[in-house]
Amino acid sequence: MTKVFVGMSGGVDSSLTAALLVEQGYDVTGVYMKNWTQDLPGMRCPWADDLADAKRVAVQLGIDFRVFDFETEYRDKVVGYMIEEYKQGRTPNPDIMCNQEVKFKLFLETALEQGADMIATGHYAKVQDGQLLRAEDENKDQTYFLYRVEGAALEKTLFPLGEYTKPMVRTMAEERGLYTAGKKDSQGICFVGQIGIREFLQQYIETQPGDIIDTASGQSLGRHDGAIFYTLGQRHGLDIGGGLPYYVVGKDMSKNEVYVSTNLDDENLWKHEITLQNLHWIHNAPRDGDELQVRIRHRAALVACTYSKGSLRLAEPQRAVTPGQSAVLYQGKLCIGGGIVVQ
Repeated sequence: MTKVFVGMSGGVDSSLTAALLVEQGYDVTGVYMKNWTQDLPGMRCPWADDLADAKRVAVQLGIDFRVFDFETEYRDKVVGYMIEEYKQGRTPNPDIMCNQEVKFKLFLETALEQGADMIATGHYAKVQDGQLLRAEDENKDQTYFLYRVEGAALEKTLFPLGEYTKPMVRTMAEERGLYTAGKKDSQGICFVGQIGIREFLQQYIETQPGDIIDTASGQSLGRHDGAIFYTLGQRHGLDIGGGLPYYVVGKDMSKNEVYVSTNLDDENLWKHEITLQNLHWIHNAPRDGDELQVRIRHRAALVACTYSKGSLRLAEPQRAVTPGQSAVLYQGKLCIGGGIVVQ
């Protein structure tokens, strides 16, 4: 019998994942990954509640249950990475780094060491012969967050929810009487929680106020409390009164200046070409001239593009393509990999 260790977060998706695998005849062990336990000002970390929920479902299903403590590695590889990227003026995606370094590396390695044949998670994605494919539910599809996972890891991974929509998952969990069937989905970055990214970063980074400058006039319109908090295309949080709304169109970290414009067609807001770095291909790299599709943020529409030497020529210009974000590439339903946006 194939032994599968299921990452159980205490949510409905991973709970149903474990239930389906039990029904399909696998020898299932539930695993809670203890990645972050730190309370922040104004926010209690819910890890103990999530652990208790995961344990309750494991008891319901009659499966073994373990806790893997990855907090040190998570703090270093995921949280530390995010903080450093913001310091450099970029906008990173820590969920992508978590999948690369923790869930499909550390968790997989530890599970295999402890006797597992495979791992499984509640991600909305499909895997076929080590290839990553988009989920049935395009609205919930999470291949964007999985593009940096190694093909060898995917060969040892199951994604049972790839065939289902979120409403179907809720219904199936209710039909099975799972303890977490009605639990709300967590929102945003898990370790940031409800306090917001600005408040989180203020715990770790000292910032200085600086000028908000109108690109049209070159005049200072007001002050900001740290250029790291502003991202391309941002409209809210500028506190610039009167007239047309202003949008962030750039920033200079060395000068600690944020640049804004009321012009929605500002050339800094729109990109026809994207340069990528830290490229990662799940199996084979595309060839120069290949016609692909790209997603520049989770849930953004797929856009036709042409690949050439780590750069993308977009069929239609895209708004607010931000350094530090990931651009993820597809051939039809197949996710082939991607890279980090440089400019």
